[in-house]
Amino acid sequence: MAPVIRRITLLLDETHREMRRDVAPPIRRVVACAVIENPFAWRYMDDLAELIGQGEALGGLLAARCLEALGVPGEAAQSYGKAAIVGEAGELEHAAALLHPKMGAPIRALLGGGAALIPSAKKSGGPGTAIDVPLGHKDAAFVRSHFDAIEARVSDAPRASEIAVFVAIAAGGRPLPRIGGLTIGEVEGKDGLR
Repeated sequence: MAPVIRRITLLLDETHREMRRDVAPPIRRVVACAVIENPFAWRYMDDLAELIGQGEALGGLLAARCLEALGVPGEAAQSYGKAAIVGEAGELEHAAALLHPKMGAPIRALLGGGAALIPSAKKSGGPGTAIDVPLGHKDAAFVRSHFDAIEARVSDAPRASEIAVFVAIAAGGRPLPRIGGLTIGEVEGKDGLR
């Protein structure tokens, strides 16, 4: 069954200056959120296949919205991440069902790759709960310049029987990175690490 979406929100974040220095080009990050009905609210279910399927659909939808907001083709995206906040009538395993088994494939398809694991976060909370959506380089986990996060929240979500599902995509790493590690030019993108 397709997710029942109450609302979709997007946050576009552009960093133009950091420590009184210009950031050129500006670092652009987007997080898209779908607030959905939790089909398993208030009850325990052994089989979470319905949420697993919804996670797959939401991965493609939210990643497409991110790319549209960034105004870049998928191949130009450098970082990604995902997260979910479950309302009080649900459980963390509902977030895991959405985020882990199938959400990644449609995101990677839209980005034209993505050898690295998609970093994720999950928590329980009520309306207005904030979450830091972790970001990491899409092809190489050892690219330290792309260890980042973007905070997101929806003022009226999740309600008790809802789940707020987030996908974040960035067209760059942190502003002014200088702690070493693998550089973008050194990425091989074969094993998800280097």
